[in-house]
Amino acid sequence: MVFASGGFKVRLYDIVKEQVTAALQDIRKQMEELQKSGMLRGNLSSEEQISLISGFTELKLALEGAIFIQECVPENLELKLKIFSDIDRYVNDSAIISSSTSCLSPTKMFNGLRHVKNCIVAHPVNPPYYVPLVELVPHPQTEQVTVEKTYTLMKKIGQSPVKLMKETDGFVLNRLQYAVISEAWRLVQDGVISPRDVDTVMSEGLGMRYAFLGPLETAHLNAEGFKSYCERYGEGIRRVLATFGPVPTFSGEVAEKIDQAFWEEQTDKPDQLKTRREWRDACLSHLAKLKKETKKN
Repeated sequence: MVFASGGFKVRLYDIVKEQVTAALQDIRKQMEELQKSGMLRGNLSSEEQISLISGFTELKLALEGAIFIQECVPENLELKLKIFSDIDRYVNDSAIISSSTSCLSPTKMFNGLRHVKNCIVAHPVNPPYYVPLVELVPHPQTEQVTVEKTYTLMKKIGQSPVKLMKETDGFVLNRLQYAVISEAWRLVQDGVISPRDVDTVMSEGLGMRYAFLGPLETAHLNAEGFKSYCERYGEGIRRVLATFGPVPTFSGEVAEKIDQAFWEEQTDKPDQLKTRREWRDACLSHLAKLKKETKKN
């Protein structure tokens, strides 16, 4: 949907025909609803965008003439290696091969491929239609032109790409996200605060700031520049950080406590998740629109 909103022809591939059919039907439904609500991205109508997307169950046919491939299979290294080996066999020499992985390293996925110079991680953030960040992570043998072309393409389709200069486990978004989740876990585990109130601290506090500014510029503005912030608050920050506990196991009693906190009683769980995700997406679409309008001003 994101690529089609930018006017590009898209070939959607899966080994299961029913998956492709269901995806195309869901895309049509979503685009029509987005157009009705005024939230459709791009300059084309929903019908024009839908016409750009076609489905395939044969990889070789799907890859014919492709300039950019976005792999989106589950986070299973063995599966990804098989997919990239197949893509490497059929793709032309100029096509960029990208992965949506959120944690697997480019080195593990792309080593030994004939087109390794054209390979890159382009990690989107869920849901990418409303959250524009894309982390670009090159393999050590990725050519700089591949990075620049991918960056330009992501900007063209309305995303907000960032370039990582080297590989690091978890990239950047997940390293920041896991730091927050880990401390949230420890605070619940230590009986400091409830799971729902932890989320309120983020959604009504830090999240309000971070929707427009990152942590470093937030600090910069909270003093007379970042150096001033460090001088003013550095000692307190070090003291608090020294109290952080070990890395959580993410299992057991605390996981059960947090899980239960977010289920409403006497409600069907799949329906509850669907309703809440739709609410999340609606909120994110309005925020995305606000951010776009704010940047214009």
